[in-house]
Amino acid sequence: MSKKYLFLQRSQPGSRQQQPSPAQMQDMYAAFNAWKEKFKANILDMGGKLMPGGKVVTTSGATDGPFVEAKEIVGGYMFVTADNVERAIEVAREMPMLMPGSTIEIREVAGP
Repeated sequence: MSKKYLFLQRSQPGSRQQQPSPAQMQDMYAAFNAWKEKFKANILDMGGKLMPGGKVVTTSGATDGPFVEAKEIVGGYMFVTADNVERAIEVAREMPMLMPGSTIEIREVAGP
């Protein structure tokens, strides 16, 4: 039976690379579309990129976040289905968005 996994895309603060050229962007979109086609049976929800900032809620209230001293920033998320974590790792490893200085945290979702 397939399981559901959450992919959290993380990167180092300030690790942005220079803007790609139009030709590089076209190549990136082609690689991304090829990846999506290859793993379309595994992709439940493409999720999305997260906007900077946000709120951190505690029992005492809400504050601005995420915090500047964070070692990593969660930049996006996705839901994937796979028979096991090894298959989920395979899907993540081949993601064109996985670049030097970034990681993908894989978490199994509990329940149905």
